[in-house]
Amino acid sequence: MDSIVALPSKIVDWLSTRPQLRDINFFTEFPPINKAVPLKKAIVAVGIQELKIVDKFVENAEGILERQEYCRTADIHARLSICVPYSYGGSACHEIFTKIMDELTFCTDLNITESDCGEIESDRNTSALVLGGGFKISADFCPGEVADDHYISFLDKEFLCGSHIRNEEVHVTNEDKAKWNNPFFVGTYFGTGSTSRTIEVGFKPRMIILFCSDCAPFEINFGTQKIFVNFAFGSGNYCTQGISLTSNGFKVSKSTFNNCTTSFNDTGMIYCYAAMK
Repeated sequence: MDSIVALPSKIVDWLSTRPQLRDINFFTEFPPINKAVPLKKAIVAVGIQELKIVDKFVENAEGILERQEYCRTADIHARLSICVPYSYGGSACHEIFTKIMDELTFCTDLNITESDCGEIESDRNTSALVLGGGFKISADFCPGEVADDHYISFLDKEFLCGSHIRNEEVHVTNEDKAKWNNPFFVGTYFGTGSTSRTIEVGFKPRMIILFCSDCAPFEINFGTQKIFVNFAFGSGNYCTQGISLTSNGFKVSKSTFNNCTTSFNDTGMIYCYAAMK
């Protein structure tokens, strides 16, 4: 609960560092601070309007919802009070509200589910226009997991954004990242002369390119009207003549079709390949 109470001050500290909002003074609503009379600069107060914490349930492998003993689901309704001098005009209130929500929505990991604002009112005591607004955050609250966290950064992501972080539909996996950083496996082998051969690369390639070093992609003997192919390509279930994909690499074989001969294992020849993960 202490972490939730500290949420407004964490948001204020972070918003105060954003270049897009450098002309605005941010503060927490409690305790209140004295405002200049008349107001000379836009100010925004951040607080919590409503907090609801309920048991967290997760569906198991059998499709049955199981209660999580150490976790809860928190629905936090944060409020904003935007005040601008009369000279700024009412449109400035809505512009500031939009900028704040854009920063929180697109530049943080907060799982913001809803935002809204009311009507602009006039505060004659401070000669200011006032716009009330707010936003709702859905978060996983796991006290047992974050009890030792001192919240040095803007917000504890496991506490506020655990459900968002663990959503595999919107995040890439470590396996995906590894593929992006090293998408190809490149290798060579020497021909042994056998009519077929299996080359293992450690995974099932999504695509394979194979060619014979120092050879043209294909050669034509006009006397015999035969074609010798030194290049192969494969992807999924579709491959050129003489090559096929396996669960752990690819297989090459010597074959002839319509006077076109492939041979990707001739004795002493060097073959190069690139396999996409």
